[in-house]
Amino acid sequence: MGDQDLSDTLSDQGYQLTGRHSAVKLCYWTRESLTRGRDCYKGRFYGIESHRCLQMSPAIDACNLHCRFCWRNQGWEHDGVMPEYDDPELLLDRSIGAQQRILSGFKGDPEVELARWEESQSPRHIAISLTGEPTLYPKMNRFLELCHARGITTFLVTNGTNPDALRALDPLPTQLYVSVTAPNREVFRRLTLPAYDDAWERLLESLAIVRDLPTRRVVRHTLVRGWNLGWADAYAELDGRARPDFIEAKGYVYMGKSRMRLGRDHVPVHEEIRAFAEKLSDRTGYPMLDESPDSKVVLLGRTSEGRFLPGSKAALRAESVAA
Repeated sequence: MGDQDLSDTLSDQGYQLTGRHSAVKLCYWTRESLTRGRDCYKGRFYGIESHRCLQMSPAIDACNLHCRFCWRNQGWEHDGVMPEYDDPELLLDRSIGAQQRILSGFKGDPEVELARWEESQSPRHIAISLTGEPTLYPKMNRFLELCHARGITTFLVTNGTNPDALRALDPLPTQLYVSVTAPNREVFRRLTLPAYDDAWERLLESLAIVRDLPTRRVVRHTLVRGWNLGWADAYAELDGRARPDFIEAKGYVYMGKSRMRLGRDHVPVHEEIRAFAEKLSDRTGYPMLDESPDSKVVLLGRTSEGRFLPGSKAALRAESVAA
């Protein structure tokens, strides 16, 4: 796919391109927060304000996995660092500008409070995820530094197959998500279709690195019925390598281009996710702190050492469990 074809495809899908390999896209929950006052599960669990959350990627055309459950287009991306990369200062300014443009039309919506819309024009949280593998962006440290200097918290989501980048993170993001989407090497190979033969070993290495990072750390299990849902003992062993502050068990959502690779029968219901989370809780010793049936996600967490955002539901629940 040529550059213009890629640009047209991404624009048609609602992406605002902010550079050679970077983009912003309005999150469903940002819209819900503005129009209905409903925050996403990250707001419920960790205390972020969804209407002030900016969802972006510094690596729209770089990923080393081709996960069957991924909602994005595949087949055109690179599996390594892009040859020319966007300046982090420009990337941050353009990302905020793109978010402001996307939300400009909400100002006159009668369902949106003006004060809430005005707050949305100054993002206070950036989710560095969306599409691609963000740790392949070679200027991530500077980008995080700029965000934090502006009082913007950061969630960095990684597939864990770039351990050298995790070692090099300085400063650390406010929250580091590592996706662990398979219980063993064979399921990982069949479900994520990695570009590297040693991708599973790289993930195991990353989990060991994550264990000692002094920031809030989350291991997320995206669960697909018939593919990787189950194996609670194996997942618990992997979680034990990282000893994260939180574990999220989250059901696969049938959306985007994943519908070309998976069927509706692969979508678990929340009761299945909760049953899995209960087994995982028993095996890890992490109590279940909260859940969001709308997003089919259950939160497990450590009550004594977990790093919470003040006032979050997870913090209140952890205090209750510990008491």
